[in-house]
Amino acid sequence: MPDSVVLLSGGLDSTVVLAQAISEGREPMAVSFSYGQRHSRELESAKAIAKHYKVEHRIIDLDLSFFNSSLVDEGMDIPEGRSEDEMSDGIPNTYVPARNIILMSISAGACESIGGDAIFIGANSVDYSGYPDCRAEFFQAFEDMLSLGTRSGTEGGTISIETPILFLSKAEIVRLGADLDAPLHLTWSCYRGGDEACGRCDSCVLRLKGFAEADMEDPLDYEVRP
Repeated sequence: MPDSVVLLSGGLDSTVVLAQAISEGREPMAVSFSYGQRHSRELESAKAIAKHYKVEHRIIDLDLSFFNSSLVDEGMDIPEGRSEDEMSDGIPNTYVPARNIILMSISAGACESIGGDAIFIGANSVDYSGYPDCRAEFFQAFEDMLSLGTRSGTEGGTISIETPILFLSKAEIVRLGADLDAPLHLTWSCYRGGDEACGRCDSCVLRLKGFAEADMEDPLDYEVRP
């Protein structure tokens, strides 16, 4: 019986967090979301990763396709070729409004339903694109909210928000994944779909930088390797 929930997007960060939870003796349920993304490539990775670890996997359908974000609106351009300084200057249009609030709320319901006591999420506040819902203050506030707004919380239980890679650099995340023997070759981080990662979007740039600084070869194929 699962004792926790891991938000599994199929990307590098969430996969390393799933590996970390399992290494701690957890028996997690992996939860992924089909919320109107421009492609399903990352979800295919999530399925393969959950199968690799033989964990229960739920894919939840939502329709956020009308939200103001280039990740769901094909009429908006996904930023490409940005420097790290440019990435840290404001919130990019790849931000999906309130996404972590929505996904974590559903995950909290799933966690409480299985009698779990923790939600693991692969958020990172070091090498990231400025999303406000990837900060420690947000996760603490969300955990406080769960203590007030759930049956578990009002009856003296707890659902903790676990963010094991929140303060790690992308290189440290890559090394941790290697140490945990996580299936990094199954992960997908690119904001675009296709058979090859683009190598130009913010997510690809940060991922490639992490592998390079970890002195490791990224196992994915790329259209362009900066």
